[in-house]
Order: sequence, then C-alpha cells, then structure tokens
Amino acid sequence: MQYRRFGKTEEKVSVLGFGCMRFPVTDKENDASIDEERSIAMIRNAIDTGVNYLDTAFFYHKGMSEKVVGKAIKDGYREKIFLATKLPLWNVEKEEDFDTLLNTQLEKLDVDYIDFYLLHAVNKDSWAQKVIPFGILDKMRKAKSEGKIRHIGFSFHDDLPTFKKVVDEFEDCEFCQIQFSYIDTDYQAGIEGLQYAAERDLGIVIMEPLQGGALATPAQPVLDAIGSRNPVKFALDYIWNFPEVSLLLSGMSNEQQVKDNLVYAAQSKANALTDEEKAVYKKAKEVHDKLDIIPCRDCRYCLPCPHGVEIPKVFKTFNEGVANANRRLILEIYPDIEANANQCQKCGECEAKCPQHIEIINKLKAVRNAL
Repeated sequence: MQYRRFGKTEEKVSVLGFGCMRFPVTDKENDASIDEERSIAMIRNAIDTGVNYLDTAFFYHKGMSEKVVGKAIKDGYREKIFLATKLPLWNVEKEEDFDTLLNTQLEKLDVDYIDFYLLHAVNKDSWAQKVIPFGILDKMRKAKSEGKIRHIGFSFHDDLPTFKKVVDEFEDCEFCQIQFSYIDTDYQAGIEGLQYAAERDLGIVIMEPLQGGALATPAQPVLDAIGSRNPVKFALDYIWNFPEVSLLLSGMSNEQQVKDNLVYAAQSKANALTDEEKAVYKKAKEVHDKLDIIPCRDCRYCLPCPHGVEIPKVFKTFNEGVANANRRLILEIYPDIEANANQCQKCGECEAKCPQHIEIINKLKAVRNAL
C-alpha cells in the first residue's frame, strides 16, 4: 500500500480508501439488505492489506452502512483505521439537530470519536440556508474540542465559484472531498478546485473516480480510445497521478473489486504519466463528451421516488443503449423502462436531491421520446 500526507492534518492515509456506499446486498431491490458477513470480510481484508481510511455516511444503504462499518472495526480494527462519516445537511432543520445527528452516528458506529467528519454534499443553498444560519461551523469546532471529532471538512457538489467560497469561508477546514475523474476535469470543482484546495494545504479526497462504475465499463467509443488498457486502472491512475490528491475512494461491491483495487493502489504513482498517456486521456474525454450520456452516477440520492420511477435504472439503460447503439438492450433486456419512466408526475422532489443537478424531469421525457 502507498500512503500520502493528508494536508495540514499531517496524517498519513492510504491512497485507496474504502467507500462504504455500495456494499453487496442480499436483496437487489432493498439497498438496506447489506450482506454483513461478506461486507465485513471485505473491509477487514482491505485493512489487513494496508487500507486505513473508511468513508461512510448517515444515509448510505438507507441508514445501515454506519452500523455495518461499526461492526467491521471491532476486534482491534478501529485502531488501524481513520473513520470518516458525514453530517446529513438535508436533515438539519434547527441548530439542535447537529448534536442529535452526531450523537446518533457515534452510537450507530459504536465509537467514542470520528476521525474525519464532513458536511455532506455542500452546495450554495445548503451553505447559505443551513451551515451559516445554524452556526454549524461553530458546532463542529465545539465537537472537535470535546473530542467527538478529530478533523473537520466537507464533501462538495456544486460549481467552482461556490467551491472557492466554501473553502475561503470555512477557515478551520482541514480537508475536502470532491468529485473528479478524467471526464470530470472541468465539472464541479474540477482541476482548478483541486489545485485551489491544495494551495491551502487541505487534505483532498476524490469520490466518484469511476463515475459510479460507469468508467469501469465505458461506452464502446471510449473503450476504443483507451485501446487495450484496463479501464478501471486507467481511470484510477489518472487521479493518482496528481500529487495534490491524498486518496481516492472506491465503493467496492465484491471481493474481486477489492483484490484488483489493492493491486492498482500498490502500483500507483504521482507525476508518472507521459505526454503520450495524457493525450490518451484527453482523447477519451473528447469522445465521451460527444456522447448523449446523462451524467447519472447511480448514487441513488434521488430515491425513493414517490411515484415509483426507478430513476438511476432508467438513466443507466438509456446511457448504455445510446452510447453503444444497443437497441436490443433497450427493447429486450429492459422492456419495462419506458413504462417506468412514464410514471413521472413532475413533482420535482428528485431534482432537489440530485448532487449532479440533473434536470431529471426533462431527462425522463427525453428518455421516453428516445425509446
């Protein structure tokens, strides 16, 4: 395992972090049905091989992720890792909610303290309407002084100006978590935001390095641009090449993914890409950007839909069908997709929760028209 300095915290973190959002489940229709035995074994195997950063959140797996992570770090594993979880800003309606939620998370995780505590999915609205008026930054500092939190930061889903504003105003911030990949270089915080945070000596965590798995099995035109390269290693190597990056998170869903990612992490290097290799990434992005792909990451923040629309499934089918010109996939494998998309009642509840800011109502209409 390779390790890097985590910004001003001066901690040493593994370049690969275990994202605890996509555990294997026993029922594919129930995200809360985590296969605990497999998930705990996967986590412990990763820790035994050098991973020392676990990232979870209040609502992952419908609130069950923190509980499973708490079980996984029993038997001496707590002392081997840094534990990260997040304050669900959408659940904060009054000042007192911060302490209630944090104490609930400590109880679910069954720990006395959290190493890295993040404001979850900060955007311009949550910053202006929740963080500032409710004095949440002061509450994070107080919790830190009480020993409940060791380091404070935020995860982010909005535009570059908002990112810079948050970094500038969150003076005690020690680290941040941003979405980044060879496709997302100019999306949300992007490369400029990455460098902006590094200049302020923040630890930098990368999420969605594979765009929720999409870059593990990219569209055929992108595969053609990549050539014979392994698409997963190709995507991760791009991120590890940035010395500003402290670690990237992988939401590993099975044992083979853990095994493969541990190998890739061991081989990771900063400033290792040649000009020729950088040109391949540029070409792959250009090809990808020409495809009519909906930027859904299958994070499932938009669910449940009150009218039963399986939004990520609809978008995934559309993306795979359009990107690969696969009419059979749309018509034969998912024959119910159009009917499901038609259940949309345009209530907009999903759009308010989407971290990618997708115009879901319009995109569902586009899917129906395409089908």
